[in-house]
Amino acid sequence: MKFLSKIFPHDKITKEWLKAIGIALLALIIIRLLFFQSYSIPTTSMEKTIMEGDYILVSKANYGARLPVTPLSIPFFSHIYSSLTKMPYFRIPGFTSINHNDVVVFNYPIEDKRPVDKRTVFIKRCVAVAGDTLRIRNGKIYINRKLTEEPESLEFNYIVKTDSATISPEMLEEYGVTEGGPFMDRYTYNIATTRGNAEKISKLPIVHNCEIMCEDSGLYANELFPSSMYYPWNMDNYGPVVIPKKGMTVKLNKQTLPLYYRIINVYEGNKLSVKNDSICTINDKQARTYTFNRNYYFMMGDNRHNSYDSRFWGFVPEDHIIGKAVMIWFSIDKYGAFFNKIRWNRCFKLIR
Repeated sequence: MKFLSKIFPHDKITKEWLKAIGIALLALIIIRLLFFQSYSIPTTSMEKTIMEGDYILVSKANYGARLPVTPLSIPFFSHIYSSLTKMPYFRIPGFTSINHNDVVVFNYPIEDKRPVDKRTVFIKRCVAVAGDTLRIRNGKIYINRKLTEEPESLEFNYIVKTDSATISPEMLEEYGVTEGGPFMDRYTYNIATTRGNAEKISKLPIVHNCEIMCEDSGLYANELFPSSMYYPWNMDNYGPVVIPKKGMTVKLNKQTLPLYYRIINVYEGNKLSVKNDSICTINDKQARTYTFNRNYYFMMGDNRHNSYDSRFWGFVPEDHIIGKAVMIWFSIDKYGAFFNKIRWNRCFKLIR
């Protein structure tokens, strides 16, 4: 005790400080758990809405905070946890549901070896909600047969050809091009940009062609979801596909099983067996239909040709949802010079 008295001669003051720090940490944990959490953006899949190096604020209250599935973990160090105690999925009621075009933060569904709340964090735009029928035609999204309104910030890949002249990096930067460059030869460029900027670039005196790179409807990309002969889809021509909704019933056959097998077997925890591609048993009982127990969502990145999203790995279950991205509170350009590292024009910018 005498030793501690020498280290902390003002014992009462020390206790007050420790108490204040403890209360502050507890308040921070509660805020982080139930209301807001910050994430950094490591990729370009959401440009120009959200850029690599942005730090975003995510609201958990909008959709309702999801309580921890693995509560035995160290706060602020999500990769350090124990799987000894797992809690059932529970979400505190929110004040809104996920809407079309919301920018949503969620856990990557295809990481079966890790608990749901410890999986890699993704951020994408929700283009289709539970119960929707999604179809993409020539890069344009149709929901329930209606063409959706595109955010102005969406990027696509364009092929730009010049008339025997080069486009300087400064010129590309002027039009907000951060990805792409010379392609095939020094007068042909493959760049990612918005439709608005592509129109401006097409009017440059040295440019004689600026055309979006749209995969033909006849092309088949077998790396997309679901990889099946019944679905000859690609990134720009995809669907139609029905997004599962709680209470919705589907028939189980050769056409539907590639779409919904993982939902039935993994996300909703059933024992699904299939014989001859169509004879199904669920939990050892023969089944010709299945009724979904949860809602699901279809997510896509705003950098449409450079995004690893639902077109590749399928639906996002509702229990994987973390919250809604609401604001960029800070932004760093890793390629910027010393005095231009911070993107001041992006700080405290609302996400739309």
